[in-house]
Amino acid sequence: MIREKRQTPFFKKKLEPIEVKTPKKISELLAEMAKTGFQGRKLGEVVGVWEEMLKDDVVIFFGYAGSMSTTGQWKIVNWLIEKRFIDVVVSTGANISEDILEAMGGTYWQGHHMVDDNQLLQYKIDRFYDVFADELEYRQMESLIANFMKKLSPNRKYSSAEFLHLFGKELSQMGIKSIIATAYENKVPVFCPAIVDSGYGIAYLLNRKLEGSFDITIDQMRDFEQLVDIKAKAAPESGVIYIGGGVPKDFIQLTTVGRSLTESRKYERVYPHKFAIQITTDAPHWGGLSGCTFEEAISWGKEAREGRNVQCYCDATIALPIVVHALAEKIDKRAKIPDLSWLFKDLE
Repeated sequence: MIREKRQTPFFKKKLEPIEVKTPKKISELLAEMAKTGFQGRKLGEVVGVWEEMLKDDVVIFFGYAGSMSTTGQWKIVNWLIEKRFIDVVVSTGANISEDILEAMGGTYWQGHHMVDDNQLLQYKIDRFYDVFADELEYRQMESLIANFMKKLSPNRKYSSAEFLHLFGKELSQMGIKSIIATAYENKVPVFCPAIVDSGYGIAYLLNRKLEGSFDITIDQMRDFEQLVDIKAKAAPESGVIYIGGGVPKDFIQLTTVGRSLTESRKYERVYPHKFAIQITTDAPHWGGLSGCTFEEAISWGKEAREGRNVQCYCDATIALPIVVHALAEKIDKRAKIPDLSWLFKDLE
């Protein structure tokens, strides 16, 4: 038996082992995991930090990287938008095009990563690790985007958020309940800082090569200006949630630098994100983590030293469904939702 507990400045919070009991809610299990160690603890902390964001007066940016929609995650993002558990989406082009394929009636199939890919090519089947897609359905999705692009003015420079807002409106009217359609319906802007790296780029080329005189402009500089404006105007503070990393993460991170430098060239005041969450499988010791650890980001003024920051090293296809279901159990309604309708006031 332990006779006496030593007193040190490091023994502040007891670790508590998990008891197996049924029934038990997902949110209850994650609360218990937050009192343990390693990445199980971090996964539990993610729920706690996200819950704090929802109870605070902040604008919540959501970075959505990779090709996650093909793995069955896109309806989770729709739910987060509908509940306004996120306010601004910054996504790869893949995530906000490949969800359209399924929303318009196409299908993704469970496959296997050990397969003859040359045979898949012959059958016109695209592979995403262990997920299969019909290339002919993929082309229908690209054609849908291309047909919409023809309706836009060649004389206007659209930000990606403006372009996706208008496309979301059209998809909503067509009953194609994709991420950008859901975002349009709930006044959530969606930015795509590398939009050409996806079916959107192919759709542009289809029109450009087949139509001849076709042209539209997506102004990525305007993207950044609008995103910094949201950071400055939408709420007193900001919170960030990154699923993966990459361009969506760093594009959001740079809003803090952009706001600081445009308000004062002397960089006298910084505006770091008050809350920060990242779920990633990247590793920091290669100099990566898709834009550095949150500790490193403090040096740039991107995260606050006293802020609530948690990075969980886990596959997002494991973590995101579990975390969001825990939030669904814990929070019915968000108290303060920032109004971002001003972003599109002169668009329609």
